[in-house]
Amino acid sequence: MAAPLITQFFPPLKNDLILRAAKGEKTERVPVWLMRQAGRYLPEYNQFKKDNSVSFFEMVRTPSMACEITLQPLKRFDLDAAIIFSDILVIPQALGVGIEIEDGKGMIFDFLLNTPEDLNKLNTVVDVTQELHYVMDAITLTRQTLEGKVPLIGFAGAPWTIMKFMIEGGSSSPLPKARRWLVQYPDASRQLLQLLTSKTVDYLVAQVKAGAQLLQVFDSCAGELGPYQFNKFALPYLREIAYCVREKLNDQQIEHVPMTVFAKDAHFALEDLSKCGYDVVSIDWTIKPAHARRMIGSRITVQGNLDPSMLYASTDDLKHEVKTMVEKFGTQRYIANLGHGVHKDVNFENVKTFVDAIHMYSEEINATL
Repeated sequence: MAAPLITQFFPPLKNDLILRAAKGEKTERVPVWLMRQAGRYLPEYNQFKKDNSVSFFEMVRTPSMACEITLQPLKRFDLDAAIIFSDILVIPQALGVGIEIEDGKGMIFDFLLNTPEDLNKLNTVVDVTQELHYVMDAITLTRQTLEGKVPLIGFAGAPWTIMKFMIEGGSSSPLPKARRWLVQYPDASRQLLQLLTSKTVDYLVAQVKAGAQLLQVFDSCAGELGPYQFNKFALPYLREIAYCVREKLNDQQIEHVPMTVFAKDAHFALEDLSKCGYDVVSIDWTIKPAHARRMIGSRITVQGNLDPSMLYASTDDLKHEVKTMVEKFGTQRYIANLGHGVHKDVNFENVKTFVDAIHMYSEEINATL
């Protein structure tokens, strides 16, 4: 495999712990990062937003702001990776869907997909690498600013989850409009999912070329599908993303970067997910570590899975849960994380306790091996 063409532009990496864990190489301690690592639970994030009087997507679209916010958690916590500050909804935005996030109101879409005819409103020929250049600019700037401290993670939403947002306007809805689409309009659903898959592949490849050292695909709404619909409308597209990203990077003589898939609540699919081309399978907090390990197997790295609500616990209870989690997963082929994102009102000191406890207990366990 040829060396990646992009490494010459960036400082050498000082902490490759998470890369080694993702590849199944031996690690001296368990690496740790958090989903929703940067954001509303940090006082400096809220102050930054207030001082600059900017909206969420204005921060996402301004590389210098996205870079600064990405780095905020690393100034407080001994994390083993940074994840670029962005959002999964930039793909539908690139396709021509206007989306804003307003405090107190949530997501506001300028139009939703109600019938297959609405697909004609989408800009299907858009070049996402150009339309979303600000994400790539933020990645390159952040990678340079990190000075090799830790690797930088890029990400995208999975096609099914993005489809659900485009139809329902959010992740929750009183009516299963998106699932109804799968049943009533299967051909149109596949057309939309294929479009999203193609654009996501291009987007993820561009992120690697810009400097991302790992990738994660978030299928946050996966658990709303049963096994039949998941195997028909989610898994094939997740598989295509993994293989096409690898293929395109190889064609451009860029070394493959580890890829993680997170299909929240899709416990029935863990075995299939472990066989669809990803290096890491991330799991939520509602499954036992031993059961997840059995389903995923020993050749794939597992990521997860502390219940995010445990960040509200006392210091002693939180440490106990962390120790138990590390003991059950083991210290190899394991990346510690939450089972979903950080809640906005947690005490950031508990995040520090979580991160430090992962390192401490995993080092203690490794010392006995």
